[in-house]
This record gives sequence, structure tokens and C-alpha cells, in this order.
Amino acid sequence: MSVQYYEAVGRRKESTARVRLMDGSGNFVVNEKQAAVYFPRLGDLQDILRAFSAVGQDAQKFDVTVKVNGGGTTGQTEAVRLGLAR
Repeated sequence: MSVQYYEAVGRRKESTARVRLMDGSGNFVVNEKQAAVYFPRLGDLQDILRAFSAVGQDAQKFDVTVKVNGGGTTGQTEAVRLGLAR
């Protein structure tokens, strides 16, 4: 069975994030770790998930898978946010 997903690339400074969004149960994985573990700084995860509230969607309706590399923590956070918004 094939799963349909949407994919976008976000770039910021030296960071690149490939974001995949699909229907699901709210599972958010970044580089094979839970997003809260990968982005432990206060406010980073809320900043990323702001893209859902901007379009009036609930983040718990979607599964998000991210591969991010390069740059530092702030650049990676902003690259993921851009990829999710696209």
C-alpha cells in the first residue's frame, strides 16, 4: 500500500531540511529522533509548529518526517520551519 505524502525543502544559512508531511496521528520525527528530543531548546518546537496554526490546521492530524543537516541549531530550526510552511 502506497502512502501519499507532500515533500518540501527548507534552507536557512548553512542548513537544509527535507520535510515530508502525511496524514497520521501527530508523530514528528527529526533525523530518526522525536522532535522534542532533537530540538530541546525552549520555544524551538513551538516556533516550528507555528506553521500549522497559521493555516488553521491541527498538528495532531499529520505525521512529519524531517531529514536536516548542516549549520547550527537556529539554522536547522528555521530550515525545518520553512520546509513545513512550504
